[in-house]
Amino acid sequence: MSLGRFRILATLTLLAIAEAASAAVLPEDRADALYHYYDGGGVEISGPSLLVRKQVRDNISIYGNYYVDSITSASIDVQVLTAASEYEEERTETSFGIDYLVGDAILSVGIGNSEENDYTADTLNFGISQDVFGGLTTVSMGYTRGSDVVGQNGTGNENFAEDIDRRKYRVGVSQILTKSLLMSLSYEAITDEGFLNNPYRAYRHLDPANPSVYLFKQEVYPRTRSSNAVALRGRYHLPFRAAVHGGYRYFADTWDIQSHTIELGYTQPYRQAWMLDLGYRYYTQTQADFYADLFPFENSQNFLARDKELSTFVSHSFHVGVKYDFLEGGWSFLDKGSVNLFYNHILFDYDNFTDLSINYAPGSEPAPGAEPLYSFSADVIQFFVSFWF
Repeated sequence: MSLGRFRILATLTLLAIAEAASAAVLPEDRADALYHYYDGGGVEISGPSLLVRKQVRDNISIYGNYYVDSITSASIDVQVLTAASEYEEERTETSFGIDYLVGDAILSVGIGNSEENDYTADTLNFGISQDVFGGLTTVSMGYTRGSDVVGQNGTGNENFAEDIDRRKYRVGVSQILTKSLLMSLSYEAITDEGFLNNPYRAYRHLDPANPSVYLFKQEVYPRTRSSNAVALRGRYHLPFRAAVHGGYRYFADTWDIQSHTIELGYTQPYRQAWMLDLGYRYYTQTQADFYADLFPFENSQNFLARDKELSTFVSHSFHVGVKYDFLEGGWSFLDKGSVNLFYNHILFDYDNFTDLSINYAPGSEPAPGAEPLYSFSADVIQFFVSFWF
């Protein structure tokens, strides 16, 4: 199970259908019904999501979201502890929030709960955005508090329960520089404390009695992690109704991981109802200081991890999306609607994480640590229908 990957996917999916509150203007009343699908690295995730947002007064907007992940996994870096080639589980997430308009500012409060059979997460979110300089500049800040409980199933330790305390602080500013150019700068700081590793994942080490053999033991992580990230993004509208956008994000944490993300995109309307969106994302990171694909012996250092997400790797993501607007003249209580289809193809290449899933003929097995490096591709599909009312 890769909890981090699942939560990243959930966040990306929700961002695809939710309209973030922009300063001094409440989001429009709308409803979104979505189906998402992810397939890659031995993991399949699919399920529906429903988001409804409604303005109840001139200065108050509320929303609710229900989200489901049905997960089937045979990920190569966790099955060594469970001794199972595949497992299935379901994650459900609900969230509610309110946006309150005060002059040129919007105050936001939201709560969320995510439930799996071995993981529970509760979140509380606060945010504020303020228009200044006649609406040309928007300043925002926010705080998120998370409280998670990690469990363990299928290992004979069903009473296992560990807590995680998560805190996120964020500030940002967006600036209209010209009638065609919008730029934004954001900063985010995160602190995590508690049981931060996956209870199903193991590191491997050489057998002191036979160096040609390796053994597995449960990973050991630090109990704290702090990270900082800064991002610069821009969007430029072209004279022929199209737009280009791009961004750069730098991340660093106390586990010695550093990452760089570069994104480029192009949006082109066609006639009145169609919209085409193309994009590319490049990501690269260094490894955590306690990561290794193979350790020399058991407990060779204080912290030990073989999670591929903590290794050195590169990913390339290619994006294409199509949007079609309908009911432009309205129908009954509906103002308009849209149909959206997005597809991402992602390539992952790991520099120091080897593939142990290959079956070799007897006597032809490579020496420990000499196995081929791991790589895989993933496909992400998001289809949703939106209605404004």
